Amino acid sequence: MTSRERFAAAVTFGPADRAAFDLCGSPQTQIDSRDVIGKLNLMFGSAAEKRGDSKLDDSVLKHFNIDTRLVGGMPSPKTIHNRTENGVHYNNYGIGYAAVDDHFEICHNPLKGCIIDEMIAYPMPSADDIDRGEIIAWADRAKNLHRNTDYAIIAEHPVLGVFEIGCWMFGFDDYLYRLAAEPETVHAFSQRILSYQKRVIEIYYGALGRHIDCTTSGDDFGMQTGTLMSPKMFDELIKLYMKEKINHTRLFTDAFYKHHTCGSVFPLIPSLIDCGVDILNPIQPGTYMMEPERLAEAYGGKIAFWGGVDTQGLLRLASPAEIKEEIGRLLSVFAGGGYVLSPAHCIQKDVPAENIAAIYEGAKEYYGTP
Repeated sequence: MTSRERFAAAVTFGPADRAAFDLCGSPQTQIDSRDVIGKLNLMFGSAAEKRGDSKLDDSVLKHFNIDTRLVGGMPSPKTIHNRTENGVHYNNYGIGYAAVDDHFEICHNPLKGCIIDEMIAYPMPSADDIDRGEIIAWADRAKNLHRNTDYAIIAEHPVLGVFEIGCWMFGFDDYLYRLAAEPETVHAFSQRILSYQKRVIEIYYGALGRHIDCTTSGDDFGMQTGTLMSPKMFDELIKLYMKEKINHTRLFTDAFYKHHTCGSVFPLIPSLIDCGVDILNPIQPGTYMMEPERLAEAYGGKIAFWGGVDTQGLLRLASPAEIKEEIGRLLSVFAGGGYVLSPAHCIQKDVPAENIAAIYEGAKEYYGTP
C-alpha cells in the first residue's frame, strides 16, 4: 500500500495496513528545536539526503515510515505596517511580536479598543500584492512530489483563521468581549477577512490545488477546560465564515480538508463536520472530553483524527518504553481507522529526540513491522 493510498484510507475509514504516520508533514507537527532536529539527523539520517541545519533530513522521515510531505506556505504581502521598532516586529497586519525564549509572542494588538468605523478604515493586506513567484515555486514543488513520489502531499494553509486573527488584532480579552457584546463589529471584521481569504484561496489553490492530497487550516476554539465560546455563539459568529472559506477552497481542489484547533472542542465537532472538515487535529490529550476513546465512539466514521501524542507531558517526561506503551494504546483505540499518528503539536526543545523516535518505533512494534 502506498503512503498516498494509506492516507486516503485513514481519512475515509477504508481498509488499510496501518494508520498513516506524520511528522513535519503539517504546520502543526513540526520540530521547532534545531538541537532536536540535529540529533535526529545524526541518529537516523543519511549524508545523501541532508536538507539543511534547520530541517529534518528526508532519510529520517523514511526511517520512521512517514507518509506525509509538506508543501506551500502562507503568503504575506507587504503593507505599511511591516517594520521593526525597539525590538518589536510588526507584521503586515500591524500585529507586534517580541522575542520570548525560542519564540516570538504577540505584544501589540493594533485594533484593541477601536470603534467599528476605525476597524473598517484600518489598512489590511491586499491579495493583489502576493509574490506570484513564491506561489509558482510552491506549486512546482507540489507537482514534483505528487508526480514522482507516492507520499500524501499536504499543503500548508495560506490564510489565518477568522477567529484567531480577530483575537490577535483586537486582543483576546477585547475580541471575546465583542463576541458577546458587539456582534456587529465581529461580523463586519469577519466579512473583511473572508473577502481577503477568498482571493488568496483563488490564487494559492488555483496553482497548488491539483497537486495536493490534503490541505490545512488553523483556528483555535478551545482551552484546556472547554471551548472559548458556546456552540450557539460559534454557529452564529464563526461557522458561517469558516464554512464559506472551505466551500470556496473546494472550488479549486479535491484535497481532503484538515482543521487544527487546540484545546477542548468536543461540542463543536458537529459544526466542524458541517463546515466540511474531514480531519480534526490535534485531539489534544488531557483536555476536557477529548479522550481518544470518547472521540472514536462519538465520531468514528464521521470525521478522522490526526495527532493525539501528548507533547505537554508524555513526550517531555516519559521514558521511550512508556511512550511505546501509550502508542500501542492509542493505535488500538483507532484500530477501526480514521487516524493519522503524530505528535499533538510542534515539538519544542524540552522533548528528547529519543522520545520522538519512540513514537514510530512503538507503532512498528504494535503492527509487527520492521
